[in-house]
Amino acid sequence: MSNKLRITVWGENVHEHKNAAVAQVYPMGMHECIAAGLRETSGTDEIEVRTATLDQPEHGLTEAVLEQTDVLTWWGHCAHGQVDDKIVDRVQQRVLQGMGLIVLHSGHYAKIFRRLLGTTCSLTWREAGERERLWVCNPGHPIAQGIDRHFELANEEMYGEPFAIPTPDEMIFISWFEGGEVFRSGATWKRGNGKIFYFRPGHETYPTYFDKNVRRVIRNAVSWAKPEGSKWIDSAPNIPVEQACEKIVSKGLSLHKAGEAGYR
Repeated sequence: MSNKLRITVWGENVHEHKNAAVAQVYPMGMHECIAAGLRETSGTDEIEVRTATLDQPEHGLTEAVLEQTDVLTWWGHCAHGQVDDKIVDRVQQRVLQGMGLIVLHSGHYAKIFRRLLGTTCSLTWREAGERERLWVCNPGHPIAQGIDRHFELANEEMYGEPFAIPTPDEMIFISWFEGGEVFRSGATWKRGNGKIFYFRPGHETYPTYFDKNVRRVIRNAVSWAKPEGSKWIDSAPNIPVEQACEKIVSKGLSLHKAGEAGYR
């Protein structure tokens, strides 16, 4: 494994080309803004950030790219269905092996997030540009380091409960919105050897990914989610009798041998 923390920032890059308001806020694309936030306080010897988008061959997530990715961030919204299932399979396998996954905002409906969590990940929502206050509910967690008791975003899309997710392993943030709703806005899970963090803010028409606190949280999250070096069994290998830790003698017919002998 490289000494650098290798991050791939994935984004649909669709709204930026179809919506003038989004293009005005993120002229280089949301993925480039997120990548810039990851790069801004890290030395080049510590972090390596690349971007990938939906329109690239294999959505920019080739086997070679994923092999060189320690943590993948994911932002999607209007084109979840266009993500090839083969790529979802590939990303899922890498997460099980240990790659970290940071899912942002409307990525809650991404195929890969729903696949890994095993639920619909549905929620309630309202787009009214209302104030969001994010409370830190786990101040000792690495993802919350450098963040005060709470921070606010002047304008955001509201996400509200119920949020159809499995019970998180850890809750880091909870949001309150101007209209009164609350939402579990920062949560973690582990699947296989991979760590997953969902972080709610990031509607495309607001400059959320320029916010210093949002950038700090994402930087903390990729550091927390990096692989720990443990191994994951990708298949179900047969362990021959002669390789058993203790000396044993095979007794009877295995199901495989019984089938070959004609037994039912």
